[in-house]
Amino acid sequence: MISALNGARILVTRPAAQAEKLCNLIEQHGGVPIRFPTLEIVQTQPDPDLLAQAAASDWLIFTSSNAVDFAIKAFGGKMPALRTFKVAAVGAATATALRQSGWPVDCVPASDFSSEGLLAEPDLQTIAGMRCMIVRGVGGREKLAESLRSRGAEAVYLEVYSRRQPSADRENLRADIALGRLDAVTITSVEALQNLLAMLDAESTVLLKSILLVVMSERIGQAAENFGFKQIAVSEQPTDAAILETLTTLLNGENSGRSN
Repeated sequence: MISALNGARILVTRPAAQAEKLCNLIEQHGGVPIRFPTLEIVQTQPDPDLLAQAAASDWLIFTSSNAVDFAIKAFGGKMPALRTFKVAAVGAATATALRQSGWPVDCVPASDFSSEGLLAEPDLQTIAGMRCMIVRGVGGREKLAESLRSRGAEAVYLEVYSRRQPSADRENLRADIALGRLDAVTITSVEALQNLLAMLDAESTVLLKSILLVVMSERIGQAAENFGFKQIAVSEQPTDAAILETLTTLLNGENSGRSN
């Protein structure tokens, strides 16, 4: 059973439209979520030729729930009428978003919700000569495309959204940091962490790096370590429930994080 958070104040940096589930979980378990989005997600309209190519691909590979939401908008609200492609999702949340929108999912990692986990699935082992359309935001990791190409597939991007640093009033957050009113910070991507640091002044940044930081993957944890954070914990899964469990475990005195 997950322990109560006992009034702990926790910074939630998810984009505003995606933060409520984690914030609600924190509140339900006795914590106080401090909402401070460090990423803003905006729609990007792909070239119509790419949309036509997507419908004619062998695989559509979705890298996030954002990719699902914005792809559906790009397709005019529904999947192409003649579906000849297979659909892969990089993780459970992405697969859920697809199914809720009426898209069947042919491949999703069993437990390792990452590009590496998806690439390990049997369905993506023998794909030489196939056309794979990777549906994602502008930029991002190249691991998936590079690996698919090394297996003889054609890998093309369909970029349906972009990320940017939002405008925000930072004074309350700076005051919370200066007065020691934050018990933990949650980060769900390297870009979100970079933006958080860019949005604070030098003094706040120094203090921030001593606060417990809960991240969703070892890759983000390594980036945080490189930035100089002192207390870093990686949740067992990249889900809101796993982030909550990590927070409650550590804030109730069970030290399973890493310290620098």
